[in-house]
Amino acid sequence: MASVYVLQHIYCETPGIISGCLETEGVIADSIRTFEGKPIPQSMANASGLIVMGGPMSVYDQAQFPFLLAEQRLIEQALNDGKPVLGVCLGSQLLATTLGVEVKSGVQKEIGWHPVTLTESADTDALWKDLPAQFTAYHWHGDVFDLPHGAVSLAASECTPCQGFRYGENAYGFLFHMEVTEQIIKNMVVEFEEELKAEAIAAESIIPKIKDYLSKLQAIGGEVFGRWVKSLKPS
Repeated sequence: MASVYVLQHIYCETPGIISGCLETEGVIADSIRTFEGKPIPQSMANASGLIVMGGPMSVYDQAQFPFLLAEQRLIEQALNDGKPVLGVCLGSQLLATTLGVEVKSGVQKEIGWHPVTLTESADTDALWKDLPAQFTAYHWHGDVFDLPHGAVSLAASECTPCQGFRYGENAYGFLFHMEVTEQIIKNMVVEFEEELKAEAIAAESIIPKIKDYLSKLQAIGGEVFGRWVKSLKPS
């Protein structure tokens, strides 16, 4: 039976709809909640793949959050073992850092509902083929990165050229959020209220738009995550 490690950095950024995709395929999720002090596994030997979720910290905050270095080591091991990797938001930044790219503050934070456009490479990608070339995604990030050397660009937004990429055959990083549920979004708005105020972004610009965009986003995310889960093999 296949199993995955799921690294979660804060209570409100859960795997969301990814959990349903894992359950559908009978994949066991071993949740590593770093915010509860759970240690990062030393090895990928007992897992078929690795999922790294988002969080409010930055990849360059290792002094404050030393587990980030342990996560990078685990990502590197998964890559070396050829095991599927899925990084979401902070997770994509950790994957990019592991691949040798600098993660840094963007010109502006990208928070809320913003369009994402797929690249031509997505047309033939195992996860993205036959999906809409443009859609409105949910975002919450201030850090950005360039496309890692040897990676394939899959998605971009107006202010962030590298929103999604694939490295090798089965390692993916998505800066935007497709895993979100209505409750996750509402929890994030509450948890990160001060950040919204600092950016002069009103919660009213996020919550009411759930009805306009979430179901379509979840349909796309469900297909993408479902295809990724199918790439897992028993450990």
